[in-house]
Amino acid sequence: MNSNDPRQSAVKPYKPLLVPPQDLPVDYAGFIAVLCGVLGAMFRYKLGSWLALIFCAQLLANMKNMETDLKHFSMAMMFALMGLLTNYMGSRQSAQS
Repeated sequence: MNSNDPRQSAVKPYKPLLVPPQDLPVDYAGFIAVLCGVLGAMFRYKLGSWLALIFCAQLLANMKNMETDLKHFSMAMMFALMGLLTNYMGSRQSAQS
């Protein structure tokens, strides 16, 4: 490379701006995953538990802040799995009574 190249002086490495965690935009996938997981676990909605699992996968794929998103992911995954376990392996209420 030629050290007299004028283009080399204009090149600066990219440095992303540091954004505090409280100023990050709201992560709707995490919120919807927790909401669907709670609905699936508390009200025994199978669709809510499956939707929570899908939104957990989306949250895992689109993590921006590792610390806060990991907390949301673990809570949403816990509710989704708890809802699936109670829906499919829980006690059945008899329909004849």
